[in-house]
Amino acid sequence: MDKNNALSDIKKDLTVVMPALNEEKNILSAVNSTLEAFKSFDIDGEIIVINDGSTDRTEKIVKEIISNEGRIRMITHQSPQGIGASFWDGADKAYGDAVVMLPGDGENDPRETFRYYKLLEDVDIVIPFLYNEGSRPLSRKALSFIYRFIINATFMVNFNYTNGTVLYRRSILQDLPYRNRGFFFQTDILIRTVKRGYLFAEVPYKIGSRKHGASKAVSFPSFLKVVRGYARLVRDYYFTKNSKSDPLFSEGSRTDLRRNDKE
Repeated sequence: MDKNNALSDIKKDLTVVMPALNEEKNILSAVNSTLEAFKSFDIDGEIIVINDGSTDRTEKIVKEIISNEGRIRMITHQSPQGIGASFWDGADKAYGDAVVMLPGDGENDPRETFRYYKLLEDVDIVIPFLYNEGSRPLSRKALSFIYRFIINATFMVNFNYTNGTVLYRRSILQDLPYRNRGFFFQTDILIRTVKRGYLFAEVPYKIGSRKHGASKAVSFPSFLKVVRGYARLVRDYYFTKNSKSDPLFSEGSRTDLRRNDKE
């Protein structure tokens, strides 16, 4: 049997895409906590670590983990491509019916996200929002508030949070006509899918704190990419012909199944 065809037949419940840029002090803990969460919630899952151009021991550590654990794979970028590109590269290689991004810095407790996995039996997107924002500095909370206000006002939505560990049914990702590969990717996916009519649920979750190193989420290059992503989404949503038409939903999505039930 052709090896590629054999691999395409592999099915998992959930694929965790784990971007990691110079996370040698955090990646082992992040991987182990995810594997433990798979077991706790009886999820047949896998992890795809995206080594995003690391120059430290991240790649070596992940290779050592892979040698002892069959549920982990790695994709290596020769230079940093960013979190959006990492997510999409992982999603394209995923075996899971659902996909979620968990950063390799260990800040996110996978149990806080996986506890809501069963909701995908009824919806296509599960959107976690923070209920312990006190764990973040005031400046980060202020930026988050302003960002959320702009997104909600621009696109007439009422999201509590758009940059968390969102659970997606993989089939709806494959249907998207455009992919933002910058820090804006989560917001871009959510606006495009929710405005198409896909069913979603918002749920509370708790975030932890990094054990080592500083977050790479807030930086001037990231800000510029967010601005460009926002401008592209505004253009596509408001100025592209038929952008608001009622499309077909992806085959097998819960939205499609529930719509057919009503008919």
